Amino acid sequence: MPGLERLRPHSTFIHAMSTTALLFVYGSLKEGFPNFHYNKGRRIQGDFRTIQPYPLFLAEGRLPCLLPLPGRGLQVVGQLFEVNEAELALMDELERVGEPGGYARVPIAVEALHDPTQGTSQAFAYTQSQERMAAPGPHVGPIAEYTLEHAKTLRW
Repeated sequence: MPGLERLRPHSTFIHAMSTTALLFVYGSLKEGFPNFHYNKGRRIQGDFRTIQPYPLFLAEGRLPCLLPLPGRGLQVVGQLFEVNEAELALMDELERVGEPGGYARVPIAVEALHDPTQGTSQAFAYTQSQERMAAPGPHVGPIAEYTLEHAKTLRW
């Protein structure tokens, strides 16, 4: 199957022979979710999870925020996409990467949920500052997976 070669153990998140990257999405950028129309990447079949636990919260009870605190929280379930530079830039703009209050794009290790024996892949993921959790709540979490039920409350 095309794309599975990118899932071999210890693959890099920026591929030397191309200008594509892997992106792990856990929230509104997932297929079938409110902001998926911004995600123009090619989905790698199956669901994936973080190798390490991370705290995933719903800020103000609705906005999915992965905190950059590996080793805390739960293994987070999401989807993996192969994206080119333009596709990544569009999602960076949506996530306000580099802006005050925006997300940061960081490398993270993931594995296939259906077959962890495929090994570890390095991908980018969007994380939110811990300061976001200092704002008035309620903040729900940590949770392992952002679901369509959670997404019903997300409005832009």
